[in-house]
Amino acid sequence: MIAVIDYGAGNIRSISRGLNAAGSETIVVEHGDEIRDVDALVLPGVGHAGHLMNSLVERGFDSAIKSAVDRGIPFLGVCVGLQIMYGKQEEGDTFGLGLIPGRVIHLPRTLKTPHMGWSLVTATKDSPFGATGYSDFFYYVHSFAAEEANGIPVVATTDYGVTFPAVIIRDHLWGCQFHPEKSADPGIAFLRSFVDYVETRTRQPETAAVG
Repeated sequence: MIAVIDYGAGNIRSISRGLNAAGSETIVVEHGDEIRDVDALVLPGVGHAGHLMNSLVERGFDSAIKSAVDRGIPFLGVCVGLQIMYGKQEEGDTFGLGLIPGRVIHLPRTLKTPHMGWSLVTATKDSPFGATGYSDFFYYVHSFAAEEANGIPVVATTDYGVTFPAVIIRDHLWGCQFHPEKSADPGIAFLRSFVDYVETRTRQPETAAVG
């Protein structure tokens, strides 16, 4: 069972349908206290990073997510949901969950934003996303992205006048800057990779998060 986090602004129905199409059962949770007895968490991303973080705090999700991640529960952040996995956020001048090192900044002001539409995503290393060199088109709607930096588990990138992380995977922490639920077959394939990973984890004892 995968819990989809409802913070009041996400595309809950779309991501739930995508996960269902990928073979998972889903439940929508509206408060951190509801996160119990689930196999994984998904944080969909629509809206403003500062507002998202405020909503997570108000609904008790911030501490609940960190506790679940510490217990080794798989976590997938989508679009702004990925961005909030980092620390410093230029949007809203706020601090995210800090699950991974780095910061999120506005795409270069010389580019048209938001970056909207289909763009090529290319795997930069072997991972559940795909072997090095694998590429396909995924759908984007965003104006901010994480900086490239050492120590960040980037496994795929996209070029939009600047290269930015498209997919991160480090053990049970997953994130994608694109919207898999809007990315047709390649998006469902990505969600299926996450679902398959979750199913593998449920057959193993819980482990502590990797720092």
